[in-house]
Amino acid sequence: MSDNVPRGLAPFSGGFIHELIVRLKLVLRLMADNRVNPFLKLLPIFSVVYLLVPMDFLPIFPVDDAAVVSLGMYLFVELCPPEVVEEYLRELKNVIPGELHNPPDLENVIDAEFEELDED
Repeated sequence: MSDNVPRGLAPFSGGFIHELIVRLKLVLRLMADNRVNPFLKLLPIFSVVYLLVPMDFLPIFPVDDAAVVSLGMYLFVELCPPEVVEEYLRELKNVIPGELHNPPDLENVIDAEFEELDED
């Protein structure tokens, strides 16, 4: 990152679980994006591998596996191109639960009333 200004990964609206899900979606989208350096994509991969196969390299300094994974994900997002991260954050923040992700084209909507007819 060229400047020292935080990128705006501030808390999302919602609880801890919602924030965790949004951040995981952000990491997955960044992993699939071709604009992100392939070597940078190794960071979250290695942190997940560490979670699955814990190797205690430094027995003097025990680190919780969750801390290694969260640090790996945080560094990955921070080192990704800022414009790509901002694009995905805008997409993820603009989704309202229970609403359509792509609203229908209002020009093609027909407004009508429903009336049930008797079969007689």
